[in-house]
Amino acid sequence: MAGFAAVIPAFNAALSVGDVVRGAASSLSCVLVVDDGSVDETARRAEEAGARILSHPANRGKGAALRTAFEALKGQPFEALITLDADGQHDPADIPLLVEAFQKTRADLIIGSRERRFSTMSRWRRFGNRFSSSALSFFSGLDLPDSQSGFRLYSMPFLLETPVHGDAYDAEMELLLRAAAGGFRVGTVALRSFVADGRTGSHYRPWVDTYRICACVLRFSLERRRGGRG
Repeated sequence: MAGFAAVIPAFNAALSVGDVVRGAASSLSCVLVVDDGSVDETARRAEEAGARILSHPANRGKGAALRTAFEALKGQPFEALITLDADGQHDPADIPLLVEAFQKTRADLIIGSRERRFSTMSRWRRFGNRFSSSALSFFSGLDLPDSQSGFRLYSMPFLLETPVHGDAYDAEMELLLRAAAGGFRVGTVALRSFVADGRTGSHYRPWVDTYRICACVLRFSLERRRGGRG
C-alpha cells in the first residue's frame, strides 16, 4: 500500500519483532523500527526481517520512541503512519482495516480497538483501560471503547501540526487529547485478530502507567482551562 508506513517501537523484543516486521512488510513498503535501548538482539532481528532501524542508546520509553519515528518520517511522502507493538499482540494482518477506515473516513487518528476480546485481558489491565477511557470521555468528550490500544493510524497532517511530549505510554493519551482539542477527527475500527493482553512481552505496568495516563488527562484539561497551550 503506497502512502503508508509502519512504525514499531521495540524494547527487548527479539523473540517477536521479526514476525511483526515481516507481517507489516507484507502490506506496507516502509517499516521503521525504533529500538529503544534494547539489550538483546531486537535491532538485528528487525533489520534481518526487512525493517529500517533507528536506535536509542538507552531505554527512553514508548512515547520517546514514537516521537523519534514521527520526526524521522515527517519529511517523507506518506499520507499516514500506522503504529503497532513489537510484542506480537497486534496482528499486522489487520493493517488493511486501518487503511480502509482512513480511506473511507479521512479521520486523522484511527484506533484499532480490542473491545471484542476485553474479557481475555488480565483483570487489572482491563480495569486500567476502562478507567482511563472514562477519564478521557469525561475531560475531552471523546467516547472510545479502547483508548489504550497502540495499534493506530495517524494522518501526516495531524502529526505535522501536533507536538507530543510524553516519553512513556501517556504519549498515546496525549495524542488523543490533542486531537480532540485541535478539532481533528478521531475514529475507531474493531480488530479481527489480536492478543488482547500482551502480558507475556508487554512492558506496560497497569498501576504505574494507568496513573500516568490519567494524570496526563487531568493535567492537559487543567492547562486548557487556564488558557495554556497544553
